Amino acid sequence: MRKYPFIIIPIILFSFLAFKTVEQDDRYFQIVKSLDVFTTLFKEVNAYYVEEINPTELMKIGIDAMLSSLDPYTDYIPEDDIEDYRTMTTGEYGGIGAVIEKKGGINTVVMPYKNAPAARSGLLIGDQILKINNIALSGKKAYEISNLLKSQINAQITLEIKRMNRPEVFEISLATEKIVIKNVPYAGLVKAGVGYIKLTDFTTNAGKEVGEALKELTQQGVSKLILDLRGNPGGLLDEAINVSNIFIPKGAEIVSTKGKLEEWTKVYNTKNQSIDAKIPLVVLIDERSASAAEIVAGVVQDYDRGVLVGRKTYGKGLVQQTRPLAYNAQLKVTTAKYYIPSGRCIQAIDYSTKGTTKIADSLKSTFRTSSGRAVLDGGGVDPDILIDPSKFAVVSYRLMQKDLIFNYATKYYFDHDTLASARDFELSEPEFKQFLAWLENQSFDYQTPLEIKLEQALDLAKAGARSEQVHQSIIEVSALLQSEKKKDLIHHEREIKQLLEQDIVSRYFFQEGIIEASFDVDLDILKAVEILEDTKSYDGILKPN
Repeated sequence: MRKYPFIIIPIILFSFLAFKTVEQDDRYFQIVKSLDVFTTLFKEVNAYYVEEINPTELMKIGIDAMLSSLDPYTDYIPEDDIEDYRTMTTGEYGGIGAVIEKKGGINTVVMPYKNAPAARSGLLIGDQILKINNIALSGKKAYEISNLLKSQINAQITLEIKRMNRPEVFEISLATEKIVIKNVPYAGLVKAGVGYIKLTDFTTNAGKEVGEALKELTQQGVSKLILDLRGNPGGLLDEAINVSNIFIPKGAEIVSTKGKLEEWTKVYNTKNQSIDAKIPLVVLIDERSASAAEIVAGVVQDYDRGVLVGRKTYGKGLVQQTRPLAYNAQLKVTTAKYYIPSGRCIQAIDYSTKGTTKIADSLKSTFRTSSGRAVLDGGGVDPDILIDPSKFAVVSYRLMQKDLIFNYATKYYFDHDTLASARDFELSEPEFKQFLAWLENQSFDYQTPLEIKLEQALDLAKAGARSEQVHQSIIEVSALLQSEKKKDLIHHEREIKQLLEQDIVSRYFFQEGIIEASFDVDLDILKAVEILEDTKSYDGILKPN
């Protein structure tokens, strides 16, 4: 009787292996069959469709549609887009070094990079680019204009420019260079002893840039630090580990990945001695902090290494790798989920369900930080201190939307040769009145949500054959609202002045000026400083009783 198990086990094992072989064979057959159907369908459409088709474009549409059924991060990168992808991962490209956006339908310089060819050649914020190398830009799409500006290093480019303070169109000639977009566009002092580092990306050398910035700030007497990850979309996993390693000692687990293949299941630890494992730290996060930014924020929280201030992060807990394809194309494919030190995955959406609904709170699990604080998975990283997002008044939003803040800042620049400093600049009351006088000649008008509702109410009253008295009452309320709306510019003067000040400062001090001008009005930064200067509150958050 005892011999039976030795007979049964091989039979069961053989049956299992046979089943797996049949299952794999069926899967391979399904793959070959599907590819054969797709190929023959593509040939038939190309041969018989009533109009001529672009085979490359049609194939890309098919590939994009197929990959979009998986998740938003699995992408096909054709050869033509490889340079843009390299720019995203390395922060480097050949170009003039300026951000260009459409303003009033015209391609306009909104930010030249400091010391780049655009800035050195005299290109200014607000300059309208009409032609590039004698090619008119009217009607061209953003990627077409980008391709005209990005090229091999030392290529000569001639721009036809229209400038606010010059009636005639003129040309600027410049040579392209290797442009390196910094991960750390600003590092400085918010106040004595409190340093601030803005980290906007996780491309190559992000960890090195943050480390160097911290060392320089320490030499300036900084003993407390704010690391700003707001709006940071993430990037390279290795750089997330490097940035974490600045604050976390050698040998600590930073992140682990789990994928379908064994090669994608790994644990990543810090490799170097930390630069400063004790400096009091506040990390700023918001709903646009994603991927690598969430790893750093999550690591800081899980090890109770610092306090998170702001809003819940995006919730991207997936890892992508690039795979080479034929004809120099690439596939960026999601290969694993990542888990931060507490063991949680902060992925907010389960794409295996083919939906875009975020994971319900009832399905989230509780994990613990090093000191025992409860933290949740399945929905981004929650801040330790929640700051409600600032909301602009409708009048402020419309002023920005119609580029009136932008245009007046350009006008102010041409009317004023210098500005004392970004941090101390404040628009005076007479200067604000000058803005209001200028605005009267700009045909500025806007609709408030209440006005829209009143228009709808009037239409409903007419459709429902309501009395003239009802119609008249709605019209009277609308007229009263119009009268009240004229006071919005005065009522929201402080907010509008702050927007004007930041835009004006950018003309003189570029991106660094915008950041410095925000220090005294940014609620997240003000709260961070408050926490860092209150040792009892800071320790109480990280080490609750």
